[in-house]
This record gives sequence, C-alpha cells and structure tokens, in this order.
Amino acid sequence: MMKVLCTSVDHLPATLAEGERAFTLFKSAKRAGIGTVAQGWRGSLKRKGFAPTVQAWDFVQFCLAVCAADLCCPRNTSADGWTRTIELTVALNEPLRWAPWKAHAERLLKVLTGDYWTLNFIDGGVTPPNGKPQPLAQDCVCLLSGGLDSLIGGINLVTEGRRPVFVSQLAHEDSDRQRRYAALLGGGATHMQWSHGISFSGSREPSTRGRSLAFYGFAVMAASRIASAPVQVFIPENGFICINPPLVPGRVASLSTRTTHPLFIAELQELLEGLGIAVRLELPYRFKTKGEMLRECADQTLLASVASDSTSCGRFRTYNRTHCGRCVPCLIRRAAFLAWGPGRDTTRYEYPSVVGSDKSSGPDDPMAAALAVLSVREKGLDRFLGATLAFASPAERAGYRQVLQSGFNELEALLQADGLL
Repeated sequence: MMKVLCTSVDHLPATLAEGERAFTLFKSAKRAGIGTVAQGWRGSLKRKGFAPTVQAWDFVQFCLAVCAADLCCPRNTSADGWTRTIELTVALNEPLRWAPWKAHAERLLKVLTGDYWTLNFIDGGVTPPNGKPQPLAQDCVCLLSGGLDSLIGGINLVTEGRRPVFVSQLAHEDSDRQRRYAALLGGGATHMQWSHGISFSGSREPSTRGRSLAFYGFAVMAASRIASAPVQVFIPENGFICINPPLVPGRVASLSTRTTHPLFIAELQELLEGLGIAVRLELPYRFKTKGEMLRECADQTLLASVASDSTSCGRFRTYNRTHCGRCVPCLIRRAAFLAWGPGRDTTRYEYPSVVGSDKSSGPDDPMAAALAVLSVREKGLDRFLGATLAFASPAERAGYRQVLQSGFNELEALLQADGLL
C-alpha cells in the first residue's frame, strides 16, 4: 500500500506515518521530504478575479492531489510492475459533501489509472481564492493542448459563433504553440494556461495516467468565470483515440490510456453533478475519426495553414520535439492526413515510413497496428473488439463501432501506402 497525504500547510502533521508521502497545496511547507503542488497558484487566481465556489475549488484540490499521488508512486515497485494500491488522503473544505461519492471516485480512478485507490477526505483544505468576481463574456470552455484534434475543435467552435475560453495545461514543448493557436482563434486575451506545479524529491512515475485530471480541474476553474450554467466544457478528441481499443492483447485496460474514454467521462460527469458543480462535459467528436475531423473542419483554409504545425507524437521529447512517425498517435495522425488528401501533411517525421523504422525507442507500434488491421480484416471487427464496447448504451454502440471500423480503415490505408501490408 502506497500512502499519500495532500493538505494545506496549516494542517500538515508534525510527523507522517512510516512510508507516507506528503504534499502541501499552493504553498511550500519548507520542510524536508514534503512536496508542493501548484505553489503560488491560489494567489495568482485571486489577483485575476477568480472566486470559485467551494464545491469547484475542492474538486480542483482533489484533481491536483490525484496527480501528485500518480507521480510519486512508482509502478515498478508494485507486485506486477504496473498495478498500484494507493491510499490517498485529501484535505478539503467540505469533506462531508464528498463522503457519499467516495466509492464512485475510487472506481473512476480505477478506470483512469488501472490502480486500486482508497480515498480519505478530511478537513483542512485550502480555502478558495476570493478575488473580485469578473465574469467573462465567453460562453463555453474548450481544452487546447497544441494537438490536431483540439485545434480543429477550436476552429469549429469559433466558426460556429461560439466564444470559448481556451484552457491549456502547460507543456514546455507545446506552450508557445498553445498561445499561438489561442491568439489565432481570437481567444488570446482569455487563454488560461496553467501547470499542476508538482514538485518533490525522488523519482517520478513516467506513465502519468492521472495527469488528465489536472486538465479537467483547470477546465472547472475556468468555467467558474462564466456566468451561464451549466457551462459546456468541450473535449475535442477523435472517437478512435477516445475508445483507444487495445491493438494487441497485451495492451488492455489502463495499458492504453483512458483520458477521454466515454466511460471515464460519464463517471466524471456523474461526480461533478453529485458535487453540485454546474459543468457539462462534451465529447463532440466521439463518433468521428481524426481523418473525418480534418475533412469536415469548418474552415479548411485556416486548418490547412496550421495543421502540420500541431503535435501528436507520444515521443515528441525523445526526438528533440520532432514527431517520430511510428508511435500509435503518429500513425493515426499520418493516416488521418492521408485520408484528408495526399500531400497535405508537411510534418517533419523522424521516420516518414514505418518500413525500416527504428523500434529501439519503445514498443513496436507499427507491428501492433498491422496485427490489429490484419485481425480485423480476417476475423471481423466484432470478434476483434470482444467486450471493448460493453460500456456503450445500445443507442450509441453502433456509432462507436462505426468510428472504430473507419479508424482501422484509415490505418490500413496508411500501412499499405508505406508498404507494410
């Protein structure tokens, strides 16, 4: 059992349980062995006119605490080298409000990270920033990562006449790109770019399956500045990646990310509603492939001018901020551009073709993709998927099935063009 405590400086105990890791929120404890989360952020929010409800602020504290626990608990020390058992204690302003949702939140985290969580909610949370309220004229929130899907989502919203607040999670490879895109879409003045700012001594777990919760916490914080309710939060992600079907049997469950999986989003929405937070999470492209998103984008001229500048690569840092061309996100990106039209992709790839590409940097994703495509071709999609779509209601299952079929068709066309199939 890995134990983690996240609390305010004022409620940090003098001694910790043996083996327990501790973090203080928004302010450093200046004590050896104690980590810090988002130092100085609360004061910055206050100065900028944020005055969120206690419910929203406690949700943000919960999200950041999960991210801290996810980062400081190494998977390689668990029995199977992956699945952890984590006991997380979070100090909140209204722990009793969370008590009925304890089991639900634990299940939600199991879906997201694949680990077994025990949550304890205690008094002692940091009080919300009480800035002078300054409602924005915007009418929704849109996540903006610097990736192709979020770029298309932003373009479509603006073209439709919506006024989104763009919210980004700082990433040193994409921070400038995020600002450029927000400015390009007319939202530079209200663009909110934040970091979880988690700092601690010791090794960091690299899988970061819980990192997306910070993104959702930031979205809720941004929504607190919008007067209308409920506030729509758009999560622009193509349906193939939302479902992220395991390409080979060894990539089941949390070995494939669940950041935007419809089941996780539905569970998160239920938690938000149960806590009294007026936010509605939207997955507008859950039935679209990345190629379909490109073809159907509302402003083709604008998209053509910036699409190749966006990022998709899962190993962007490994290749000095260059797309590798062979990881699963790169394969789906290249397949989407091919479906959009030959010659449109001017992205620089370390490996422009999967044939002969170096697999020393990670798993053999092209081979996994090829095996999946061949399995779908030979056995049929339904047999390949098995229970993958068991989460979906009968009304939506056909839509998810179709987007996966279309996604595999796009991948097959790319692998054929590269000469792998």
